[in-house]
Amino acid sequence: MSVNLTSPVAAQLLPVAGVTLGIAKAHIKYPDRKDLLVMQVCEGTQVAGVFTQNRFCAAPVIVARDHLAKGLGIRALLVNTGNANAGTGEQGMQDALSSCAALAGLLGCQPAQILPFSTGVIMEKLPVEKIAAGLPACVANMGADHWSEAAEAIMTTDLVPKSCSKKISIKGVPVTITGISKGSGMIHPNMATMLGYIATDAAVSAVLLQQMVSQAANRSFNCITVDGDTSTNDSLMLIATAQSLLPEISDAASVEYAALQAAVTEVAIYLAQAIVRDGEGATKFITVRVEAGRDEAECRKIGYAIAHSPLVKTAFFASDPNLGRILAAIGYAGINDLDVSVLKLYLDQVLVAEHGGRAASYQEEQGQAVMQKSDIEIRVVLNRGEASATLWTCDFSYDYVKINASYRS
Repeated sequence: MSVNLTSPVAAQLLPVAGVTLGIAKAHIKYPDRKDLLVMQVCEGTQVAGVFTQNRFCAAPVIVARDHLAKGLGIRALLVNTGNANAGTGEQGMQDALSSCAALAGLLGCQPAQILPFSTGVIMEKLPVEKIAAGLPACVANMGADHWSEAAEAIMTTDLVPKSCSKKISIKGVPVTITGISKGSGMIHPNMATMLGYIATDAAVSAVLLQQMVSQAANRSFNCITVDGDTSTNDSLMLIATAQSLLPEISDAASVEYAALQAAVTEVAIYLAQAIVRDGEGATKFITVRVEAGRDEAECRKIGYAIAHSPLVKTAFFASDPNLGRILAAIGYAGINDLDVSVLKLYLDQVLVAEHGGRAASYQEEQGQAVMQKSDIEIRVVLNRGEASATLWTCDFSYDYVKINASYRS
């Protein structure tokens, strides 16, 4: 079950001028399942992205980076589920390139104008013949209003499709942002298996679009963890079609840039949080906020120590206020000069610990009441500076083990 996450309403997902989407059932891993997506973009579209830093990154990640660097102008993104095409060596590279060539032939563009993305089982050969056979169906049913189906087509162990739309006005000109993401397990930021695609009809220079997607990732997908495993395939792409009437945004100090950056980041945060809410086997959505640190890096370090801890996560699954586990995680986070005597720990609004131990006002019943909730905040106040960081995670349940034990079945 997902934690307070419902399937999107297709009618609420706004088309983005310059983007059309086609979906097919290519039977890559399962029969009768949407597993192939083509996102075609109009000529003149700018595309930027951030990718996994896993050294065993997948072949499509390598190819996508290379095709972006060629600067020929991207005309389509190709996404398959059911197979990650990772850990597949030179054959995997050739398969990713062959997939691009097959789509380019249908669209009348160069293979280097296609960005490939894959997600699914690692170290298995990509069934290129199935992808090639499914592409004509994708091209045949292209539509600007297929965002809901697209969100379904990129799912693996996800229970709920993840999508979000937002319309804003910048200097009186309407601008649309729509995005989709997938991910449920193997989620830990370091790009950042997760994929995310956000499109806007605004015009943004190539340099600023890269800056925008990096900033959005840092405040969203780089603030989540389900299980502490960084995927081989993580990719977040930002697409700007330049179809709105707003002049191109080319100044990072402008009001226009700030407005679009805020809106893109808001969409990215929703999509990132949806991944955690749909974490494999999740029953609790946990916000970890670390405040009053010396810098953001140490706040994140402490936040991740808490968010990654299997002991913390299993306690939350059991609704057991065994909150000493949180103190232990803070203590081993690696902040060597941390003064625990001035630190305060809160569970929602309940003060749990201060002066190096249990708060005098804390009662076990208070912790139990909070732990029964599905949305919970852990707040750590370090009292050593002005910096802060907010991360999102979930609990570990029996189902997480079941899902991953039988993932290839």
